[in-house]
Amino acid sequence: MNPRFINPSMEEIKDLLQRIKTIAVAGLSASPGRPSHSVAKALQDFGFRIIPVNPALSEVLGEKAYPSLHDLPEPVDLVNVFRQSSHAAGLVEECIALKLPALWLQDGVVDEAAAWRARAAGITVVMDRCIYRDYVRWVR
Repeated sequence: MNPRFINPSMEEIKDLLQRIKTIAVAGLSASPGRPSHSVAKALQDFGFRIIPVNPALSEVLGEKAYPSLHDLPEPVDLVNVFRQSSHAAGLVEECIALKLPALWLQDGVVDEAAAWRARAAGITVVMDRCIYRDYVRWVR
């Protein structure tokens, strides 16, 4: 059994947020009232390239949406997850298969076993934190 999962240090998170450019947003909603939509829009406004990942959408925030990470047309620097915790393990498997470098599980998205599996595969993992809040606090 693994010890309790601990996020990277604030310095490591700050470094991650400064070097990423392209973010796949898994679970991005087309509804402006949803946190995934407002966070992704803010990230776009900060200059990040957002690629929506949602099989129910064809486009959101002016970007073509893709049904899964396997369908992405280009490499991404980070996968930002706005899905229920029960989907984290499957997304981790996709990230490992695609050799994606970083995974961010938003506030309330917690799966310690999946986070450990991703980290063991060399993926930088941040779990149960808000990327928007951390970006505004530490980088902007």
